[in-house]
Amino acid sequence: MKIVVIGGTGLIGSKSVAILRQGGHEVVPASPKSGVNTISGEGLKEVMTGAEVVIDLGNSPSFEDKAVLEFFETSGRNLLAAEAAAGVRHHVALSIVATDRMDNGYFRAKLAQERLIVASGNPYTIIRATQFLEFLGGIADSSTDGTVVRLPPCLFQPIAADDVAAIVAELAPAAPRNGIVEIAGPERAPLNQIVARYLKAVGDPREVVGDPEARYWGGRLEQYSLVPLAEARLGRIGLDEWLRRSRKET
Repeated sequence: MKIVVIGGTGLIGSKSVAILRQGGHEVVPASPKSGVNTISGEGLKEVMTGAEVVIDLGNSPSFEDKAVLEFFETSGRNLLAAEAAAGVRHHVALSIVATDRMDNGYFRAKLAQERLIVASGNPYTIIRATQFLEFLGGIADSSTDGTVVRLPPCLFQPIAADDVAAIVAELAPAAPRNGIVEIAGPERAPLNQIVARYLKAVGDPREVVGDPEARYWGGRLEQYSLVPLAEARLGRIGLDEWLRRSRKET
């Protein structure tokens, strides 16, 4: 099976490509560097030839509200049109849990992307993931005031990139769900507690304070803002196991 992976050299893409190739599929990682540009449309017709599945893991180079919305809308339209013309049988897109519940520019852009997919008529599966364990350092940095990290004590259920990639690689060759699959990590705990565990494990001396008024990437959070509200598929790698693997890789 020929599978095109948009963003196939990124964090999730590179891992998904490796798993799919091990499964015997013909996998084509596609990005502007390889001559495939979902914004300009360059290379889309050529790369789609003979493809049965397209996995969209592309991401905006800018997180500014207007720019990120324009990226996902333009990229989505071009990609879905090229797939329809080529007879692609399954469009798989990675999105975010709570993208329809968060007042945040990036989340709004991902929701716009999801709506384009649903309206396209193309067979699809949308995989909504919780935040990645790989983002914990960035979350701490974005919420640091001096030597203190202020985070809301809302529930948090981060997932490892390895688990995300494994699920993407499993669902892509399967039949389209024509719906949403939510995935999350195996542990659920307050955001401030998980970040505190992470910082302690990596030897970071910053203090983490649970502050209900603290913002998360500029947005206000409620208790369940970042976790699935209904049944979700859980990954296998918890924080401690992820830290152990991270140490072995460095």
